[in-house]
Amino acid sequence: LTRWRAIRPDITVRSTFIVGFPGETEAEFRELLDFLEAAQLDRVGCFRYSPVAGAAANALADPVPDAVKDERHERFMTAQAAISAGKLARKVGRVLDVLVDEVDAGGATGRSHADAPEIDGTVRIDDGAELAPGACVRVLIERAGEHDLAGRLAEAKG
Repeated sequence: LTRWRAIRPDITVRSTFIVGFPGETEAEFRELLDFLEAAQLDRVGCFRYSPVAGAAANALADPVPDAVKDERHERFMTAQAAISAGKLARKVGRVLDVLVDEVDAGGATGRSHADAPEIDGTVRIDDGAELAPGACVRVLIERAGEHDLAGRLAEAKG
């Protein structure tokens, strides 16, 4: 990851994790949190382990109680939300290319190259009410949250 980011500082790295896999210990879960902090991944999903018909993991010993899975999922998502908020805050003041997905009377909503539709955060375009879905526009980012960005239209794409 360090080498990739040295070559391409704006790279977006994503992954998905499962917490509560049978036999997962608290120490192993803390190791996952340590990795998350060190890796500073851009887009992350997390699921609680659940049995799937025909999966060999269904027969593994030491199932993790649902309450522990829920607590670990919450801790994981809280840690990732803080990482995401920090990464997105660094985008404030930058101009991003945004693909418009939806338009309403209050503006438009779209996504940057780093955002998968219906999975990742969005970019709200405050002055985008006159745009059309499918348009690619440049947006000056003015605000950032844990998962979403917001801003206004910037100069025309050149």
